[in-house]
Amino acid sequence: MSNPISSPVSPIKESSNKNVWQDKVFPFLGKYGIVFILLAMVILMSFLSPAFLKTQNLLNIVRQISFIGIVAMGVTIVIITTGIDLSSGSVIALTSVMVASFAHPGDSLIGALALGVGIGIACGGINGIITAKGKIPPFIATLGMMTAARGLALLYSDGRPVPDLSESFMFLGKGEIAGIPFPIIVFLAIGIISHILLSKTKFGKYTYAIGGNVHAAKICGINVDRYLILIYAYAGLLSAIAGMMLTARVSVGQPSMGISFELDAIAAAVIGGTSLSGGVGTIPGTIIGALIIGVLNNSLDLLGVSSYWQQILKGAIIVSAVLIDSRKNKKA
Repeated sequence: MSNPISSPVSPIKESSNKNVWQDKVFPFLGKYGIVFILLAMVILMSFLSPAFLKTQNLLNIVRQISFIGIVAMGVTIVIITTGIDLSSGSVIALTSVMVASFAHPGDSLIGALALGVGIGIACGGINGIITAKGKIPPFIATLGMMTAARGLALLYSDGRPVPDLSESFMFLGKGEIAGIPFPIIVFLAIGIISHILLSKTKFGKYTYAIGGNVHAAKICGINVDRYLILIYAYAGLLSAIAGMMLTARVSVGQPSMGISFELDAIAAAVIGGTSLSGGVGTIPGTIIGALIIGVLNNSLDLLGVSSYWQQILKGAIIVSAVLIDSRKNKKA
């Protein structure tokens, strides 16, 4: 008797292969896929442009994204709580003109820096108070701050630049330590601090808890209002730090500074895997997201592509990241 015709692939083997993809491959790609995308972009550009891998160009990329990256770290923590911060760019502008007016030659550098820190914490704290205590949606609360802070910057400076900054202040944006631009050093330092805050402290655990389920967080005894205020204050602080360094970089305080920074910061966070639904996000992911934006902009510049196309591609990347996040949430 002849043997019955057997299937080329047994159901057990097919099921096993399927489980391998679902249990190992897909989670691995979901966790590290963004890193592979960045590496692929770097490798591709190394062939398309000989100037891309030059040390000076790579330093320029990181220096350029350091300002947005610092803001994006604060925005990431806010988004993890299911919030949003649209006021980052305006806080940068307000910090810029006010600090610049106290950073002339002969003025105290520490006093100017303290003023900037105070402005950032105050603006962020107000956002947090309105959101937590006033029960106003974060979108509306930070939209109001975005408009008000920009108006204050224009009013304070009379719509004019504030020049004549001291050399010590301009070091924040133009200085180097051991050949490494100072903004990059601050960017990396804040990245380490923010990562530790999110992954190793009670602040981080409560942030994820609030984003995962705010009602459950309250039942567990977490003072949600207090931590929301702290989270928004921290985001404001980082915006102010970026504003001071950016002011030092361009050597003048500008009331128009920081326009669209909030959108680039949100883009970096979302591309880096932070979920707009809350409860998911990491600082390393946001740093990778910021680097992807920086590499994309630099690559298109080297290739002579119009800045208009850069905006279109950035928008497409953001929408794609949100769609992927949405599909993940549906499966979850």
